[in-house]
Order: sequence, then C-alpha cells, then structure tokens
Amino acid sequence: MKAPTPDLPGLPRDAKGPVFNEPWQAQAFAMTLALHQHGVFTWSEWAAALAQQISAAQAAGDADLGDTYYHHWLAALEALVAEKQLASGGELRACAAAWEHAAERTPHGQPIELNEADYRPG
Repeated sequence: MKAPTPDLPGLPRDAKGPVFNEPWQAQAFAMTLALHQHGVFTWSEWAAALAQQISAAQAAGDADLGDTYYHHWLAALEALVAEKQLASGGELRACAAAWEHAAERTPHGQPIELNEADYRPG
C-alpha cells in the first residue's frame, strides 16, 4: 500500500498524488467513466448513487476514513447498472462469484483471467 494522504489517512498516494490501492478500484473507476461517456447515466445520477451508498455505509457504522471509498463506488456502480437494466442483480452476483472463483485458482501475483468454468456453480 502506498503512503496515505494526511487529510484522508486511508487514501493511498504516491509522489504525484492520490493513486488506486488495488487494480479493481481503477477498473471500477474506468467502467464508471465509460458508462457515463456513453450516456448510460448522467453525472448527477452518479453523484446521487455514490452519495446514497456512502450515507448508507455511514449509517451502518462506516468510519469514513477513505479506506472503504471504492467499495462504496463499486456498490453505486452496481446499483446503477441494475437500475438501468444493463444487468440484473443475479447477473452481477454471478459475475462476482465467477471472479472470486477465478481469483481462488490464480497463483498470487498472476493476472486473474475469467473462463467459462468460472461461471459454473460448484
């Protein structure tokens, strides 16, 4: 993990400023921008969805130190994808399970690659 920022101790940074702590965070960020650029949702819709996720997490006890920010980002993205009917909740859960299966079978340090078998239960 990179050194945290002084004002947000959970937010990693390098010499140039804030950075993503994990590759999935950058991917979720990029997917959000791409969907917005393709007109799937407005930036106001995105801001409202993210604010809702953060508020719900705070109400549930999230200390809001910055270390859970991209978990909220991903939850907001998944909620908008389902709301816009790009994928159902079941499809999103199947993809998450497939990704988890692929991660479990991938040696540490190697890129995770999904294949057909990852989408099968068991």
